[in-house]
Amino acid sequence: MAEPLVRMERISKSYGSVQALKDVTFTVAEREIVGLLGDNGAGKSTLIKILSGAVPASSGEIWFRGRKLEIRGTQDAIAAGIETIYQDSALVPQLSIARNLFLGREPLTGPAFLNRMDKATMNRVAGELLARVGITKRIPPTTPISSLSGGERQSVAIARAMYFDSDLIILDEPTNNLGVAETQGVLRFVRNARDSGHSCIFIAHNIHHVFQVVDRIVVLRRGEVVADAIDPKRTSIEEVERVITGLDEEAAA
Repeated sequence: MAEPLVRMERISKSYGSVQALKDVTFTVAEREIVGLLGDNGAGKSTLIKILSGAVPASSGEIWFRGRKLEIRGTQDAIAAGIETIYQDSALVPQLSIARNLFLGREPLTGPAFLNRMDKATMNRVAGELLARVGITKRIPPTTPISSLSGGERQSVAIARAMYFDSDLIILDEPTNNLGVAETQGVLRFVRNARDSGHSCIFIAHNIHHVFQVVDRIVVLRRGEVVADAIDPKRTSIEEVERVITGLDEEAAA
């Protein structure tokens, strides 16, 4: 059996007396789109924050391409090839599209000691990326993020993950508060990610969106994995909802 791209083993996280995660093991294969589902408080966001370096685990190990990772912060995750796209896109509203695409990783031009950003390259690449992620109208790369729609902001965040060739892209509620056309753009990206060589973790409250794009569904409930191999092609939305709420166990009792 092939080594998974990422393997989180026996991950636990406590906040004082509250245990958010209990001995969770979670994997994502190469070129696999995994839907991570669960009610509010199930532990989805905590698990993703640990993988993206936003919070430390209380215990457990993370392996990436067969190598044990020490993730002490978000930069460690990014350096390993893990990019996270949050609901709010984690963008700086006052800065331009191009600046946000390269934030913290700006290309330089001229003598190194001048530390001068290569704005021409940044603007050119930004224009090309916006077209690739489905923004059809011509938006100048110098446009501030604050003037974009929610869907356009998500597209910028997705473009950033594409350009830096992340192996694993985590999308945390990427379709929340988006219109129909913008939502379809995000879902289109997720579908195409596999063909581009990426793996994705897709978190969404809208289970219909999840069923449209994922290869496998993992369900968390009260900080524990209760299902990790649900095939959306062989399972109904109603059956998954019963797993999420625990009604499947009540029926079996």
